[in-house]
Amino acid sequence: MRSPTMRRATGVVAGAAALALLSACGSAGSESRTTITLFQFKPEAVDFFTQAAADFEAENPDVRVVVDNVPDAETLLRTRLVKDDVPDVMTLNGNGTFGELASAEVFRDWSGDPLLKEVNPAYVDVVQELGEGAPGEVNGIPFAANASGVLYNPEIFAEQGLEVPRTWEEFVATAQTLEKAGVTPVYGTLADAWTVQAALAPLVPQTQPEDFFEQRFAGTTTFEQGWPEALEKLATLYDYTQPNAGSRGYDDGTQAFARGEAAMLVIGTYAIPQVRTFEPDFEIGSFALPATDDPAATTVVSGVDVLLATGRDGEHPEESRRLVEFLLEPERVAAYAEAQVAIPALEGQVAQDPALAGLQPLIDAGRVDGFFDHQFIPAIPLGPQLQSYLLGGTDMETTLAQLDEDWDAVAARRTWGLGAVES
Repeated sequence: MRSPTMRRATGVVAGAAALALLSACGSAGSESRTTITLFQFKPEAVDFFTQAAADFEAENPDVRVVVDNVPDAETLLRTRLVKDDVPDVMTLNGNGTFGELASAEVFRDWSGDPLLKEVNPAYVDVVQELGEGAPGEVNGIPFAANASGVLYNPEIFAEQGLEVPRTWEEFVATAQTLEKAGVTPVYGTLADAWTVQAALAPLVPQTQPEDFFEQRFAGTTTFEQGWPEALEKLATLYDYTQPNAGSRGYDDGTQAFARGEAAMLVIGTYAIPQVRTFEPDFEIGSFALPATDDPAATTVVSGVDVLLATGRDGEHPEESRRLVEFLLEPERVAAYAEAQVAIPALEGQVAQDPALAGLQPLIDAGRVDGFFDHQFIPAIPLGPQLQSYLLGGTDMETTLAQLDEDWDAVAARRTWGLGAVES
C-alpha cells in the first residue's frame, strides 16, 4: 500500500502530465489561433453573420472570429472608442454617425485596395459623401443597400389600366385615376413622423440644386431657397392618402397595403419583409418616385444599409482584411441580399427579389442619390416639423424658415462629410 506522500507525489506527476497534455493541445488548437472580433449591428442578420464567421473559420483555421451581436450599436461603439477598443471588423450602417467617425480617422482607408474595385461606384460615392478620414479616402466598403421609393400593387394597377409613372405629372394623374375609381392611391402613415422623411427622400435630390448641402453648410443658400418645390410636391402626394393618415403609423400602413387597401406605399424597401408577414395575395412591385417631368432626371434614393469597416490601427490587419474579403465574395453578398431583401452593393450584381426589380435599372445606370437626412444633425426635429406641415400646423414658409433657424443653430457641429466645407 502506497503512503500518503507517495500518493501525493504520484498525483502531482499525473497532474503535471495532464497539464502538459492540455498545454500541447492548446498550442495546436485555440492558443495558436489569432482571435478577431466581428462587431455586428443588425439584429435581423445575427444568424447570417454567425454562420459566415463559422464558414470563415473552417477555411481559415488560424483565425478565430468572435461575433459580437450588439443592441444600440452606435452607443456601444462610441463607448468602446473612448476606451481605445476598436473592434477588428465592423458591420455598420452608412449614416451620419459612420461619417462622423470616419472623419475622425477611426476606420481604415480602402481607397487603394483591390476589394473596392468590385463595388458599385455609386455606393462608394455615397460612403464618401458621409465622411472621410482625409480627402479621397474610402473608410468603409459597401456591402448591401436599401432604397426609398414607391411600393405598389401591380394587380390594382392592372385593373385600372395603369402603367408605372415615369414623370411627376404621370404620378399625379395615376393618383387621380385611382381616386376616381374609389381606390386609395397612397396609404399615409403620418402618425409616425419619420415616415414623412422617407416620402420626402426621393423628392429632395431631384428638385434641389446638385450641390445644395455643400452650399447650405457653407451658408450660401437656405432651405427657403432650395426646398419649396420638394415640400410643395410632398403636400401634393399626401393629398392622395386616406382621410385618417394622421392617426395611422408604419405598422398600420404595411398591414393595410398588404390587404390591398391602397395601391401604393411611399416608403423604403426595408418595409417589404414586414408587408410580407401579412401574406399579401399579390407580388409587391416597386418604382423610383419621379419628382420632375423629365424621365432622365429620375434617380433612386439608395443608402448603404450595411458597410464593412476595420480599425485604422487594428492589431490584426491581415486577418481582418481576410474576413472582409471573405464576406465580400459574390455568392455571400447575394445570399445576404436574398435573405434580407436587400440590394447587393457589388458591381454587376442585381437584386434577385422581384419586389426590387423596378429599382434595379436605375441602380445599374448609376443614377443613385444618398438619403438627404443623413446630412442632418439629429438635434434638428425634421420629422416632426414635416409632420406638422402636412397636418396643417404650419405652412410651407414657416416650416422652411424653422428648418433654416434650427440648422443655423446646430450645423457648426457637423464638420464632416459634406459639412467639411470652407465657409
